[in-house]
Amino acid sequence: MNQDLSPPENKRDNMTNNPDWWRGAVIYQVYPRSFYDSNGDGIGDLPGVTAKLDYIASLNVDAIWLSPFFTSPMKDFGYDVSDYRDVDPIFGTLADFDELISEAHKRGLKIMIDQVLSHSSDQHPWFEESRADRTNPRSDWYVWADPKADGTPPNNWLSVFGGSAWAWDSRRKQYYLHNFLASQPDLNFHNRDVQDQVLSDVKFWLDRGVDGFRLDAINFCFHDPKLRNNPASNVVAEGSIGVRKENPYAYQLHKHDKTQPENLEFLKRLRSLLEQYPGTTTVGEIGDDNSLQTMADYTSDGDKLHMAYSFDLLTEEHGAEFFRKTVSTIEDKLTNGWPCWAIGNHDVTRVASRWGATSERQLKAYMAMLLTLRGSVCIYQGEELGLTEAELNYDDLVDPYGINFWPEYKGRDGCRTPMVWHHEASHGGFSDARPWLPVYDDHYNAAVTVQHDEDHSVLAAYRSFLGWRKDRDTLLKGDIEFHESPEGTLVFTRSLDRDTLIIALNLSNRRTRISMPGGCEPVSGTPEFVGGQWQGTTLNLEPWGVEIARL
Repeated sequence: MNQDLSPPENKRDNMTNNPDWWRGAVIYQVYPRSFYDSNGDGIGDLPGVTAKLDYIASLNVDAIWLSPFFTSPMKDFGYDVSDYRDVDPIFGTLADFDELISEAHKRGLKIMIDQVLSHSSDQHPWFEESRADRTNPRSDWYVWADPKADGTPPNNWLSVFGGSAWAWDSRRKQYYLHNFLASQPDLNFHNRDVQDQVLSDVKFWLDRGVDGFRLDAINFCFHDPKLRNNPASNVVAEGSIGVRKENPYAYQLHKHDKTQPENLEFLKRLRSLLEQYPGTTTVGEIGDDNSLQTMADYTSDGDKLHMAYSFDLLTEEHGAEFFRKTVSTIEDKLTNGWPCWAIGNHDVTRVASRWGATSERQLKAYMAMLLTLRGSVCIYQGEELGLTEAELNYDDLVDPYGINFWPEYKGRDGCRTPMVWHHEASHGGFSDARPWLPVYDDHYNAAVTVQHDEDHSVLAAYRSFLGWRKDRDTLLKGDIEFHESPEGTLVFTRSLDRDTLIIALNLSNRRTRISMPGGCEPVSGTPEFVGGQWQGTTLNLEPWGVEIARL
């Protein structure tokens, strides 16, 4: 199966001339340190991403989301930024980034970068100045608070990574807020100067040619200035920002430490900046107790985020009824907003393991569901290979989240192990040196070289379905409506103007018969794994079967 890896000319023109390219776009997430190592130090880098652009283009995706590559002490692997305007030396240089932008654009690929706005590294010069005393020019750039009379933290807020969200600083004799690691102090967005600085840093990357931003933990920017205690949650709130029941964070209702109303005005300021750069976009990560409503609020009226995604499809819960309820709920709430769907990323167990996929047919069915929903889509590197979660020994762990909660929770390292490019190469062709995380033995059989020339592989299914989907405006921008169907199945229509497609998915291990509307005709030219057996208006679907018809 030899493919021309260069993008078609009309795709390049459409991406340039269509400022709404992001609607219905498929965004491929690259975790740079695990993608491809170009210089043999065991860590993936920006030149490594550039070297693999032809592969990414061959998937028929529209854009690349780069996880953080900024200067950082790497306590949280780049999500603790110490310089928002430079590339960390382990990933390369600004010149390497410029080359990546240029080469991606030649292939019709957009570049979106991961902006961490709510917090910085404690090694950022801003924090070093802020913590020096209570009177310096940046003394109010972070969230500082006096202790209670007994010396304890000012309230009961908890860190996502476990324990109190407050750390003591002996220089100021105050606590500072950190919603994540203690080495990730929260910026004080109630200070207008902080907002101005953050927007200036965003502009720096827009001027370098980036096409958009994935906004990390975007609902964490503001806190309640009265520092009121969070109430207890009536239920253990698993799933918010990837939190599990082993973490005390799940036992609070996070009413005051995030998702404050002031954030909406800041998002409007951010959107106004992007409007000066036509064709740029934002997708926000929403980790909240009421994430679907927050998604709706943050994407409404065309003056805040372009799109947002939550952790609702990134949990262990799955199945046809769960998918229908989740998607229907967000559709009811969104009104004029736009969703972005993901079933995997760098923070959660890989979907093949999380949802217990035991066959390639099952993986293809989940892919078809994801790529036929209304909205844009994020695909995490290796998802197109059907990679499972890597099982690592405790001694291999580097993620502080996993180290802290081992063994009940093993952290995020299992979904961050290196891409396997070649099944016979040392370290899977990722690097000539020992990688920062070990290559998982079970991944060699799913390597790119194994699947590239196999017509029925998971990789081939992604390439063919994404290529087929790209020219279907009804799937890219059409409305969605769910219909009654047998247990374990999803049936919904996508409609745009006078065109209506009906998608039928059997998300179960048993054969299923579905009564379809009269006049349905299977859509010609669909990828090989799509198709059921018709008997009049009755559709027979094999386990994990997919059918797309036109009404």
